[in-house]
Amino acid sequence: MKNKFLFIFIAILLLGIGGYSTLNGKVVDENKISITVYKSPDCGCCVGDIAYLKNKGFEVNTIMTEDMLDIKDEHNIPRNMQSCHTAIIGNYFVEGHVPIEAITKLLTEQPDIDGITLPGMPAGTPGMPGTKSGPWVVYGLKDGKVSDFLTI
Repeated sequence: MKNKFLFIFIAILLLGIGGYSTLNGKVVDENKISITVYKSPDCGCCVGDIAYLKNKGFEVNTIMTEDMLDIKDEHNIPRNMQSCHTAIIGNYFVEGHVPIEAITKLLTEQPDIDGITLPGMPAGTPGMPGTKSGPWVVYGLKDGKVSDFLTI
């Protein structure tokens, strides 16, 4: 029953309906969940993904850094699971151009993982040009260990 109410809560926030709420003790204004995106100043595709997140109702805080590997190492993201930018939402990381379906599942189900990743920069993902040519496999990571999370 708890998960059902959490799902409804997240859905309301993502759809932009309702009033003020909290996420991990932080006040969320205008129904926006706060997400911090770490990106290199030289990366242009991250800008597209940030616009996508804003369009989906997130309050995005962008931090420019030349030390992206330090961010990824801090969150124990293996090299083969990395992408160009790393986002932090609540207690989770979201690595790369992850579609909203996976982020919603992460926030709704709150699994015992450190975060999710869509490695590389697949064509057609949020912020990336091109068209989708096959399934996107989003992985869950816990202590650097990889598991399947969602295939879109």
